[in-house]
Amino acid sequence: MRALFTAATGMEAQQIRIDAIANNLANVTTNGFKRSRADFQDLFYDTLQAPGATSANGANLPAGIQIGHGTRLASMSSVYSQGDPTNTARDLDVAITGQGFFQIQRPGGETVYTRDGAFQVDRDGTMVNSQGFALVPNIQIPTDAVQITILPDGTVSVLTGDDTEPTDVGQIELARFVNPAGLRALGNNLLAPSEASGDPETGVAEEAGFGSVTQGFLESSNVNVAEELVQMILAQRAFEVNSRVIQASDEMLSTASQLQR
Repeated sequence: MRALFTAATGMEAQQIRIDAIANNLANVTTNGFKRSRADFQDLFYDTLQAPGATSANGANLPAGIQIGHGTRLASMSSVYSQGDPTNTARDLDVAITGQGFFQIQRPGGETVYTRDGAFQVDRDGTMVNSQGFALVPNIQIPTDAVQITILPDGTVSVLTGDDTEPTDVGQIELARFVNPAGLRALGNNLLAPSEASGDPETGVAEEAGFGSVTQGFLESSNVNVAEELVQMILAQRAFEVNSRVIQASDEMLSTASQLQR
């Protein structure tokens, strides 16, 4: 009975959908997090009669007979809509508005990408992320800096105790991808390029279509709790309906097995 296996694929699909929703809700307060969406496709079909086939009386049939075998997960993609800015009033917190990612260098020399702009300064004065990985390009903050200013174009300037005018110490560059949904998630708010995302294009904020950066703010998660809860209810009901199909199929098989001559 096809219905048993078809309904099982439906239950598995809704379980995966719930897994994605759970991860979205778990990261509702994660800086720069982009919610995930599960996309599904129908499986192959048994064609008992092809559409347009010729019937016994020589007429072309307007519809065929095709029986599907359920669904499967096609992709799990991230939705890169803008998250709301959160005011932190902290000099080294930076939010991106628009296209772009911060570039981070891991200890092995690999460059990875993030929307999380919660930066800090290590013991050498280097701007780093929360894991201690340096921002690319490298920006050094003097130890005697009393004020740090980051302009919308990413220019970083500092005012030291002995100076009356700020001094530029570097500029934050952004990277973007043709298909950001193709980036590979590494955890710790880091992303790596893949064949699907394409190669990174780097540039300066507010130029050539890149977004701007805002000091003293962080981009919050783009997860909408109400929407996720609605999707969770729909997934739960779809799971229940598919389980009812399995129960109905079992009852039909039980009835058939009890038939006697």
